[in-house]
Amino acid sequence: MPVLVIAEHDNASIKGATLNTVTAALACGGEVHVLVAGSDSSAAAQAASRISGVSRVLHADAPHFDKGLAENIAAQVVAIARDFSHVLFPATAAGKNVAPRVAALLDVAQISDATKVIDADTFERPIYAGNAIATVQSTDPIKVVTVRSTAFEGAAPDGGNAPIDAMPVIADSGLSSFVGSEIAKNDRPELIGAKIVVSGGRALGSSDKFNEVLAPLADKLGAALGASRAAVDAGYAPNDWQVGQTGKIVAPTLYIACGISGAIQHLAGMKDSKIIVAINKDGDAPIFGIADYGLEADLFEVVPELVAQL
Repeated sequence: MPVLVIAEHDNASIKGATLNTVTAALACGGEVHVLVAGSDSSAAAQAASRISGVSRVLHADAPHFDKGLAENIAAQVVAIARDFSHVLFPATAAGKNVAPRVAALLDVAQISDATKVIDADTFERPIYAGNAIATVQSTDPIKVVTVRSTAFEGAAPDGGNAPIDAMPVIADSGLSSFVGSEIAKNDRPELIGAKIVVSGGRALGSSDKFNEVLAPLADKLGAALGASRAAVDAGYAPNDWQVGQTGKIVAPTLYIACGISGAIQHLAGMKDSKIIVAINKDGDAPIFGIADYGLEADLFEVVPELVAQL
């Protein structure tokens, strides 16, 4: 049976986490089909059809899919799910919102945050804040899986030529409605997909210091800005900058941690980074235990100096 990937998109283009999920789907065996449910989303469906490895695109287009309301998307997925052996979602905020609803409606167990596909029934996933890896085997007729995007290489966005089939659309559930959103805008790379991330901790002391000390370094490197949970809870940084078990999971080529002690919760979100640089004046900070390069120094002195040298 084929494998279904639920595309994450903005009605005009496919988001990067979908490409990683396609790679995971290919490892499950069988053809990979992609569902694009949106409003005026033909451009997203066309983009999905070009993804390497995708055999078919299912396109459900209706106004009530516009904002990706979980109740409506879940109903559309459940309507076709029994034709597939697996239903895969990116382990993003959107995917985590829809996947449990689909699993519950199908009366199957959800496999969360998969980091490896061993075979069609067996997966690996992190537990205990990433300190252990569980091997999970499912005998459910349909496997509902969320995929940690940083654990899989993204499929090539071009090279495919899959047919696009219009799907019968499930009616609006009426269970929820979109009221509004407040979206922070900046010119920096998106945190999850960034190649370089500069993160700050509670040691920064204020949101002004975040902008004064870390923003110039991020600008010089073309990096995304991140933050520890402690910094976010203190109001020094917005929620969408939080890196960690309860924030965003990142695996950039370079991760620079400034004034971050290295609590387990934070390490779970960034320890898969290729190169980790830690700057902290506490030589006993746990962050030094996983850092490739550590600098025991006052970040307020060394970060401006580093910016000046770049």
